[in-house]
Amino acid sequence: MVFVVLSAPLSGCFGSSESSLTSEDLEVVPGTLVSGVFQDVTLEAGQGMSVFVPYLVRDPVTGFVQNSTVVDIAKGSSVTLDILAPPRVSLLVMLVGDEGRSNWPIRAANESWGSWLERGGAEGESGFAVSRASANTSLDSLNASQESGGAVMVKTLLSERAGTVPEGEGGTHSSGVVHGRVVYERLHEITDPANSLDPVDGKAGYWDRWAGQGNLAYEDAAQYLISELSSFGLEVMSHRFEFTDIMGNQNPESYNVCAYKWGSVFTDEWLVFGAHFDIAPPANLVLLDPHVTGSRTYGTRVGAYDNSAGTSMVLETARALVEFESRRTMVFCLWSGEEGGKRGSDYWTDYYVKEDNPDVTVTNYINLDMAGVNWPGGGGAPHGDPDPQIDEGGYPKDTEVWPMRVYIGPGPNHDSLDQPGMVGLSNWIGADALGLEDQMGTLVGANYSAETWKTDVWLDMERPEVIVYEDTTARSDHASFQDNLGTVTVGFGGLVDGYWCYHQTCDTLEEMEQWMDTTGKDYGEENTGVANLVNSLDMITWWALMTFFHCDEQPVLNALI
Repeated sequence: MVFVVLSAPLSGCFGSSESSLTSEDLEVVPGTLVSGVFQDVTLEAGQGMSVFVPYLVRDPVTGFVQNSTVVDIAKGSSVTLDILAPPRVSLLVMLVGDEGRSNWPIRAANESWGSWLERGGAEGESGFAVSRASANTSLDSLNASQESGGAVMVKTLLSERAGTVPEGEGGTHSSGVVHGRVVYERLHEITDPANSLDPVDGKAGYWDRWAGQGNLAYEDAAQYLISELSSFGLEVMSHRFEFTDIMGNQNPESYNVCAYKWGSVFTDEWLVFGAHFDIAPPANLVLLDPHVTGSRTYGTRVGAYDNSAGTSMVLETARALVEFESRRTMVFCLWSGEEGGKRGSDYWTDYYVKEDNPDVTVTNYINLDMAGVNWPGGGGAPHGDPDPQIDEGGYPKDTEVWPMRVYIGPGPNHDSLDQPGMVGLSNWIGADALGLEDQMGTLVGANYSAETWKTDVWLDMERPEVIVYEDTTARSDHASFQDNLGTVTVGFGGLVDGYWCYHQTCDTLEEMEQWMDTTGKDYGEENTGVANLVNSLDMITWWALMTFFHCDEQPVLNALI
């Protein structure tokens, strides 16, 4: 792998071909791309050739983003493409073949292009292939194929990511279409503990967001969401639904805020990003800090991890995506009532979609709930759980490095993959664009009990830091989409019940930073809590964003229907 990277600017070509193409026949300008942004890249041909570009590209006519393209370039001519250089990997490839070539070998879903090169994938015998297809756009697209077309030449490039702040403050992940540092700053804005003249909660941030009973703090926070989403240029709608409690009383429990950008082709097909904005309400109006009392109660005023982090990622993804044309309608929703039983997303899917908009199909749903306290950070705050056990998510609370979770559904069977399309897409994005090939593992519970399969498989795989799996026990808003609409969902999150401040008053941004601090620890890289948190937020936000681009081009439909 080191040889591949170091030799890229020298020769630039690997593999073999029966044609006379050489490394000098394709020139790419610029030679080093900027990671995480769309940029014009010019391909200049010394001979007639076809070039397979296996990255997200933006069609110059429609503005739509698509996964990969093949272009034919005549001798002495050039083609300029608007390419998204992957945000978290430095080695890029372009495959070169004879002009007019249709079939191409590709990497496996769970490997990087670097590993593909290293194992001889350019010889065209890997067993994975695609075939070009004409589309109703100016760029050809690719479909799965049984034929690779044989060996290819491979042009290698380098990509570098710019930094806007010092590394200790997350500089490594502080630039791009979306990035971790801007999500961190949004998270700070929402959870800001500074005293203020705000008559609702007395804080500069948006505290006390307990859904129901017309809580003024939640109402105030909802107005903040409406203002921010409107400022991006989205059409914002607030969706109120009443909840009838066990006493028969009507409670304005559900106050969702959703922002819409209507699709250019399939307006009635909606692709939804969501996160719940409400936080765990206090039990008996008592909020005690478990760091002080030594015991946990229930309820929080801040909800930094659960779920200001997910809310921040949805807001920043919306801000970025409003600049892009999409085939399908983009919807960005901040739910209420999740802590009371996902009431907000339940009402929205059951009533607003199914009853009020029966012609609408929600093609896919992306859930962001409790993200950031996971790998690459450390496994335990200064005041961690004194009695670590197996948490409700099935993972040991005393593990040193908490896995980042990519959970997919509906997946009722723990011993098989019910949604292989979304599992494959998640692996495809993570293994290369996000640089997670060595950290990822896909969990399938064959030969394990339904109760412990996640833990058993994870331990048998030597605890991968990032896990992709189909969750049989949906615990967040994605369950509403699976149950009410049959939508294939993917969610991103970190540690759940093992987090000492889960649903506690100590769930603050400062606490998240302490949990993620690896300075002076002997596992993994040493980084400040801020740097690791920015890294984690960056990884998850990019994963969600790239999932959107892929699903806008080709939705992943429910394989069980």
